[in-house]
Amino acid sequence: MSHSSDATAVASGVEAAIEAFRRGEPVCIHDAADREGETDLIYPAGAVTPEAVARLRNDAGGLICVALGDAVAEAFDLPFLQSELDHPTAADHDLAYDDRSSFSLPVNHRDTRTGITDEDRSLTIRELARAAETPERVDFAAEFRSPGHVHILRGAPNLLADRQGHTELGLALAELAGVAPAVVVCEMLDDHTNEAMTPGDAAAYADSHGIPYIEGSALVERANSL
Repeated sequence: MSHSSDATAVASGVEAAIEAFRRGEPVCIHDAADREGETDLIYPAGAVTPEAVARLRNDAGGLICVALGDAVAEAFDLPFLQSELDHPTAADHDLAYDDRSSFSLPVNHRDTRTGITDEDRSLTIRELARAAETPERVDFAAEFRSPGHVHILRGAPNLLADRQGHTELGLALAELAGVAPAVVVCEMLDDHTNEAMTPGDAAAYADSHGIPYIEGSALVERANSL
């Protein structure tokens, strides 16, 4: 395949991911070999049903998190979790692949019971997406409680210009698709190796389920072209 054909295929893959997100469907995004080297199964948060949560925990298997845009997190006064922890484990929090963690507070919606069931988590996730659409109208503490079972991630202010983790990649895809700045990310793990699923296996999973698979670099290039 020629270079121009490769470029066309990459571009069409990104467009397919954007269209899937607009329809409320998932995508698979591999960040980079020199970063986490992981593929996440990612949904627009507003489209997450109990069945989607079941797919995330069964087919992906990592931690189910909701990434919120920086402006939304700021409106809700959501901190980075590390800055709130008064414990020795929060000191010298060095990461091999990044400068910082995106973790904010773990929450449950107040209408949930235990918060962990597929029904409860999907409710919390959808309500976070609804809140992200008009954050200025939401009393966050009145609707959500912490600690809970849905981990919030806070996106970087300038998204991919600041950081190129799955948090920002997912939020950039949401921006391109014109949906709320709230996305669910979950790492894809391998039951046989007990490691992250390889990009090849993740791509094969995506292909067998009709899910777009893209490299983070392609999404960065698409976002930078605007």
